[in-house]
Amino acid sequence: MSSVLSERKKTILKAVIEEYISSGEPVGSKFLASLDTISLSPATLRNEMAELTEMGYLAQPHTSAGRVPSEKGYRFYVDSLMQSYDLTASEMTSLQDMLRDKEEQLDKIIDSAGRLMASLTNYPAISVRSVNRVSKVLKFSIVYADDFHFLLIMILPQNVVKTKTVKSPVRLDEQSLLMLQGVLNKYLVDVRLDALTLAQMMELENMLGSYGVLVTPIIKCIYEALGEDSNGNVRVDGVDRLLGYPEYSSVDKLRSVLSTLEQRDSLLELVENTDENGVSVFIGSENTVHTMNDSTLVLKTISIDGKKVGAIGVIGPCRMDYSKVISTVDQLVQSITEHMKSDSASNLIPEKLTAEGEEND
Repeated sequence: MSSVLSERKKTILKAVIEEYISSGEPVGSKFLASLDTISLSPATLRNEMAELTEMGYLAQPHTSAGRVPSEKGYRFYVDSLMQSYDLTASEMTSLQDMLRDKEEQLDKIIDSAGRLMASLTNYPAISVRSVNRVSKVLKFSIVYADDFHFLLIMILPQNVVKTKTVKSPVRLDEQSLLMLQGVLNKYLVDVRLDALTLAQMMELENMLGSYGVLVTPIIKCIYEALGEDSNGNVRVDGVDRLLGYPEYSSVDKLRSVLSTLEQRDSLLELVENTDENGVSVFIGSENTVHTMNDSTLVLKTISIDGKKVGAIGVIGPCRMDYSKVISTVDQLVQSITEHMKSDSASNLIPEKLTAEGEEND
């Protein structure tokens, strides 16, 4: 039997998959014969479906039951048969509302995108941010708090803002802090801290005179800021939505998926190894995380200026509404990317930066 599917077999396979996605019930020849798009007798349809089963595109749960798609069938559908889904006006409005705040920072946008994705698709959504390790600061600002404390504000790549409260062993005034801010911006901006030598730190201390004692606590704050979420941060929204799908009615299957969502390191590694072009779809056993063998993960990375800064994904049963999920993930990530590119860093950072930081003695 030829491995190439005829147009008739493609039409039948597409109809079976889309009906099964919609109903969750095995699809029989009588139902297919009732469709306007298929003008074939039930007997002919049974023969075609039997051949599709023999070729591995369909499966038959029970002898007298209809057919359901196999992983191979879903893969062929996603790659060759699926039609693009157009977001509704309401869905587009929700997306635009999420991006309306021009001062929103990337990490908050990605978190919001995950919540929106779960709402739009009715599947649990995964949002990953700060995949790449940050090792430099783009700008320093210092705000006076009191005579022995100041706020150290650090602007990092991808418009991330980190704030730390620094305790000073010497009395401070606004003029000294302006001088300190100038030195930091002149000598530590765009510098990789892992390349900063002890000799350079001592030179900074000498340059600052009586305020040189602040160099060590400041460097400590910078290291802490750069280290936070440096391995990425994974957020999962809408886990309870799995309960609405019969595929997860089994406690063991549900527990398996939930344990997967707790394996943050595995999900981060998957994102880091995912192709930056297009939407990636991992169906069943295609998932590198073995506990997802009965599920599908749809994922697209977010890249700004050629660097991976995060990802948005959806996890659900293999019987997933692929057309809607893939189109929605794609459109959402494209919108985030365009939004981040359209605004300069200065527009994405509030003019007045205030935040509670950790106090460093």
